[in-house]
Amino acid sequence: MVDADQTFVIVGGGLAGAKAAETLRAEGFTGRVILICDERDHPYERPPLSKGFLLGKEERDSVFVHEPAWYARNDIELHLGQSVDRVDRGAKTVRYGDDGTLVRYDKLLLCTGAEPHRLDIPGTDLAGVHHLRRLAHAERLKGVLASLGRDNGHLVIAGAGWIGLEVAAAAREYGAEVTVIEPEPTPLHGVLGPELGNVFAQLHSGHGVRFQFGRRLTEIIGQDGMVLAVRTDDGEEHPAHDVLAAIGAVPRVALAEAAGLEIADRAHGGGIVVDERLRTSDPDIYAAGDVAAFPLELFGTRIRVEHWANALNGGPAAARSMLGQDTVYDRVPYFFTDQYDLGMEYSGWAPPGSYDQVVIRGDMGKREFIAFWVRERRVLAGMNVNVWNVTEQIQRLIRSRAQVDSDALADPHVPLDRLVP
Repeated sequence: MVDADQTFVIVGGGLAGAKAAETLRAEGFTGRVILICDERDHPYERPPLSKGFLLGKEERDSVFVHEPAWYARNDIELHLGQSVDRVDRGAKTVRYGDDGTLVRYDKLLLCTGAEPHRLDIPGTDLAGVHHLRRLAHAERLKGVLASLGRDNGHLVIAGAGWIGLEVAAAAREYGAEVTVIEPEPTPLHGVLGPELGNVFAQLHSGHGVRFQFGRRLTEIIGQDGMVLAVRTDDGEEHPAHDVLAAIGAVPRVALAEAAGLEIADRAHGGGIVVDERLRTSDPDIYAAGDVAAFPLELFGTRIRVEHWANALNGGPAAARSMLGQDTVYDRVPYFFTDQYDLGMEYSGWAPPGSYDQVVIRGDMGKREFIAFWVRERRVLAGMNVNVWNVTEQIQRLIRSRAQVDSDALADPHVPLDRLVP
């Protein structure tokens, strides 16, 4: 067991950092645990920000990982609203806060997360331009959507990724008019490809969302600090009272980069390079969550995953590695979404060009099906839409790397378990 006089510092107060702190105590670590968070809110989970909380179906308190009293009860030194601006690897210190407080660490965990891509066009300084990453963003956007719904206002969303679509669904439930501007030919084109992207295009179009595919925002037009309209690269103007920039996120690697840690290239997600135990290029520094680019032997690549399950599982895995346990982080990537009456879970990794076939099991027309991305008869990924309790079987199928007959894969009468040797 790690000596009680050691100090473990966690930078980043999201789900990964909070779960890492919890795991350290659960595994019996008795030394100092210092959790430094640049937000003033206690660590919280992000999925509700674009789902239940944004819709007003979940209370604010429900998003927090632990109740506030949990940290003191478990002897976690929590520093809210404090930014770390330097890691000195030689001295093994981090510097944080306005007064430049220094604290020495024996092990350091970086859970610095990601931040939204910013639109680089005129008009982004207008009051009606929004991002959605933090709880404060969600609180503001929740009020905006309610106001737009009451006044028949118009929201323009730049980007048809997961955040853009979830906010579009929430906005329509509030009664707002919604236009989505997307440079690709379908929503989620880079994740799901055209076949499944069209499922989400039809879903949203059926609920009154207007899409502008193959278009980019070039200007947000305003007057007296307020949004009036947007202009796209075809020269057209579209009415808008508010704009959401949902064009992806970038890992927050500046702290790690300044400390001389290895950073992955853009092709591998651009995050902090870690090994299978979530150790960085410095053996006493670890990284987890959105910011970590970890090797996934199953797919023969290094990836960075920005979804809830990666933070939920990566934080505890990093904590166990910090404690010297023989932990290998090799989770199959997983994420989920809820939009209108569609619920979906996705397991695996199948970027464009990696698969040669998409196999459908079930009824796409009724939106009750499972889609499988397949290469050389091996399942790379599976997405279950309004079909439940199959994630474990899908992940076993992916891990098995077994060659599967396409007809059997598509046949709902053939149990998935039977396809795994």
